[in-house]
Amino acid sequence: MGRPTEATDAAGAQRVVWVDYAKGFCIVFVVMMHSTLGVENAAGQEGWLHTVVAFAKPFRMPDFFLISGLFLAQVIDRDWRTYLDRKVVHFTYFYLLWTAIQLAVKAPVLVHEHGALSTVWLYIESFWEPFSTLWFIYLLPIFFVVIKLARGLRIPPPAVWLVAAALEMAHISTGATVIDEFASRFVYIYTGYLLAPHIFALARTVDAQPEMALAGLVAWGLINGLVVFNGCSEWPLVSLALGLAGAAAVVSVSVLLAKSVLASPLRYCGRNSIVIYLAFFLPMAASRTLLLKTGWVADIGTISVIVTLVGVIGSLAWFWAVRWTFLRFLFERPQRFWLAPRTRRLVLQPAE
Repeated sequence: MGRPTEATDAAGAQRVVWVDYAKGFCIVFVVMMHSTLGVENAAGQEGWLHTVVAFAKPFRMPDFFLISGLFLAQVIDRDWRTYLDRKVVHFTYFYLLWTAIQLAVKAPVLVHEHGALSTVWLYIESFWEPFSTLWFIYLLPIFFVVIKLARGLRIPPPAVWLVAAALEMAHISTGATVIDEFASRFVYIYTGYLLAPHIFALARTVDAQPEMALAGLVAWGLINGLVVFNGCSEWPLVSLALGLAGAAAVVSVSVLLAKSVLASPLRYCGRNSIVIYLAFFLPMAASRTLLLKTGWVADIGTISVIVTLVGVIGSLAWFWAVRWTFLRFLFERPQRFWLAPRTRRLVLQPAE
């Protein structure tokens, strides 16, 4: 029997359980953010869940990127063909596929509001300006290539990290998603890659001393809330500190959650985070429209919670419905789109 933070999946691969919980935690907060802001924008007012979304803003995406870099050291020295297949082609396939799906779903409204030519141009533009919610999987391949190139060029890792930190603190805003998000997020995925042994050491400490970890989480929560709700979270250096501290807090929470089966649905969400990320937009939008038009629920915060749950569960239901059919290509890259031979996964691939 493995340690409390480890398990073996059905394929016999060793999984780090708390990483699944961390990914689940992050993806639910991502769906919550989009659901809450979407509901509030459509309703023209804020609900009580807005406070939770604001509290999580400093660490919601930083932790997602940090987790994506945790296992990179295990694969970064692979040959370029295999590396590009797993870290570039993989995400490019899903980005192109789901950009087309999202645009097809939204096309009637876009054509009505902006015209057919503008809608076609929006699709063309998506090749260099990530479309809608899919910017995360557009940026991941770029990050992975930059990290491998930096290693190949033997650039000192501390120098790379310092440049990445400076980019984050510069709060670059050009209006181009790739440039702006690269500048603000690269430091976190590189931190996950560079400091992975220390992050796993933190997880072991939390696992061994849960009472101390809980005390630390309370202190972190108070400080994070104080800074956020006093309008200081976007200050240079402060934003970086909050992102890193928040990522450490999510790691700690995830290790504690892994000690009990009560939060196992969250772990399932983490194991299928890419599924949720790709597909939540449709059930989220449909449930938001239904609830706001019918008026079945009056409270905006409650509507946001329902829409969040429908977004998560609906995307998983979509996955369950097609996984054994010819439509499984929606969530599983077909063999013909692989550059390198497919092998049995031996370790958790947290970004996939």
